[in-house]
Amino acid sequence: MGEETLVAMPLAPHHHGHQHHHHARLDALPHHAAPAQPPQQQQAPPPEPIPADKEEERDRGGGGVDPPAPVPRPEAALAAEVGEDVYYARRMLQGAVLRPPPHLPQPEAPPGLARALSAPARPHGHAEEEEAEEEAGGKQRPVDRSASANSAVVDVASIGRFLRDRRDVLSSAITRRISSLKEPTAAPAAADTYGVQEIHLPNVKVTVRLKDAIAADAAEDDDGVALGGVGGDAYSFSGGHIKGRVSFFSRSGCRDCAAVRAFFRQSGLPYVEINLDVFPEREAELASRAGGAARVPQIFLNEKLLGGLVVLNSLRNSGEFERRVRELAGRRCPDSAPRVPVYGFDDEAGGKEDAMVGVVRVLRHRLPIQDRFVRVKLVKNCFSGADMVDAIVNHLECGRSKAVEIGKELARKHFIHHVFRENDFDDGSQNLYRFLEHDPAVPKYYNFRGSTNDGEPRPAAAVGHRMTKIMLAILEAYASDDRRHLDYSRIAASEEFRRYANLVQELQRADMTALPAEERLPFFLNLHNAMAIHAVIRVGQPGAVDRRPFFSDFQYIVGGHPYSLAAIRNGILRANRRQPYTLAKPFGSNDRRLEVAQRRANPLVHFALCDATRSSPIVRFYTTQGVEPELRHAAREFVLHGGVEIDLESRTVHLTRIIKWYSADFGQDRDILRWLLNYLDPTKAGLLTHLLNDGGPISISYMNYDWSLNV
Repeated sequence: MGEETLVAMPLAPHHHGHQHHHHARLDALPHHAAPAQPPQQQQAPPPEPIPADKEEERDRGGGGVDPPAPVPRPEAALAAEVGEDVYYARRMLQGAVLRPPPHLPQPEAPPGLARALSAPARPHGHAEEEEAEEEAGGKQRPVDRSASANSAVVDVASIGRFLRDRRDVLSSAITRRISSLKEPTAAPAAADTYGVQEIHLPNVKVTVRLKDAIAADAAEDDDGVALGGVGGDAYSFSGGHIKGRVSFFSRSGCRDCAAVRAFFRQSGLPYVEINLDVFPEREAELASRAGGAARVPQIFLNEKLLGGLVVLNSLRNSGEFERRVRELAGRRCPDSAPRVPVYGFDDEAGGKEDAMVGVVRVLRHRLPIQDRFVRVKLVKNCFSGADMVDAIVNHLECGRSKAVEIGKELARKHFIHHVFRENDFDDGSQNLYRFLEHDPAVPKYYNFRGSTNDGEPRPAAAVGHRMTKIMLAILEAYASDDRRHLDYSRIAASEEFRRYANLVQELQRADMTALPAEERLPFFLNLHNAMAIHAVIRVGQPGAVDRRPFFSDFQYIVGGHPYSLAAIRNGILRANRRQPYTLAKPFGSNDRRLEVAQRRANPLVHFALCDATRSSPIVRFYTTQGVEPELRHAAREFVLHGGVEIDLESRTVHLTRIIKWYSADFGQDRDILRWLLNYLDPTKAGLLTHLLNDGGPISISYMNYDWSLNV
């Protein structure tokens, strides 16, 4: 068939009954196609090229000179003579490309291909194509080549797609290679050992558990678990394989719960703790399982209720506890057992929206928020008081005085604030304000997640009370018994910490002035220690040289104002005293945060604030009712565990460097020593009293501070 391509097309339609016909000059069609000449046969010389003007005239049907050819017969006559089906079948056998009639849609070239420049364009009518073939000497018309083969036409889009495809293939190959290098070489052995196969795909890891491994686990369930005892009244389960689940319900600060937790830890028995202060939605479940009057702790072995601390001690003393664990915890835990705490939200969370949210949402869209140059400063994302009053008047159709009152209410609820925090709200084009979420310091507010909390703010006292319970639960679960070491990685991944992070968002617009005076001290003590844990997780431990990212840059937005660890310690708890080695006070004279600051500095707060280092006091959280005795206890504990050392021979008293940094809160040297007498143990107190009363000189030395993390 040569280089021509046969294209099956529908049979030509009948033209009978029409006024005109398409005429074409066709060679006489033989009954059979002539065989192709062998390739070695000498080819006829090509016809002489036709000038372009003559070729164009010929294509237009002009009177050009045609080469000698047989007299053509009309196409309609040939089709009528042999039949249309036979006629078109013969044309296809000859290799002719048949196009549909002109009154039907014509085929187009595929994307990315262009007609060779050497091949002239043909009319859409099939009769004109046949005429061109006849003028070419009856030879087969060469197939149109792609532009890349016969011309200089370049399809840039196709080349771009090709390059992008090759780039993606190369990137995938590199990713697969790097992934394969990261995989451990001992993976097949582990798969054989545990009956698990791993299938590695790019960015996907599929683990398939085999049926043999499942059957082996079932066999182990039937065999039970070997649990060995250590000592007379303690059991060691660390060598056993517990199939079931030991769980217990607890509350923060519960002594009986702490005793149960300590027993499980000492025995090596894995357990699940469900703290009702962290997961209040589980209280109804405990009431349904153990009765409405049940008190924590309540221990469950799988779905069976064991009881509280008294029952646990009784079973331990009789040896029955080990048998119970063999019987119940040795079998796979059923679905009816208390479930493990999972992702969720507090029942108190998600309260109703603030009454002013509707107005705020309208203002967020209508106010002209822009940057302005004021007082030789560039103030970003602000609007004027006059613009806000106009927007409120147009939206609510009220007077300007009413609009000003609404603006003051929005400022009181901390939706907006003055760019320099000089007033609540006033009308006028010179008074500039911004929305809370438009504050340029928002990236430093780690209790702010993209938008303002538009819910009705809960009282700060209620938020602080719940924050204390959650942080106590975190310490009980992820800190050592003496609270000197914390597992920050487990804290960061815990559900308790996630709920804490959600809770502190409610402090954004809390009314701190409504917090009672007696509750402000424990609130800010607890907030400081919780923020220190959060800062370690988010920005890392305080550096030995540059500690600004930890103490100053890490901030919460509380009641519409920013608070850092340094601001809480020096501005709030120390009654706005200068930070060591600085000249300026934390808060200016017109700072609204002074309204919640302490009236006088209490030296005991320095033994209650933890900055996540080994030399700082241990992390504690304080209650409203007993904050003063708790502070005195914290001071005694700190002094007892290396805070003060006395060398009688050299008449030297070694003190913590905290006292040197904040000496303004403690007084002169001998005043400091007399103050410490109240918190020393009897032995050290006697030695220090002797040094103070014998009239001799006393040297004070300050110990080095260990800035390493208390992990």
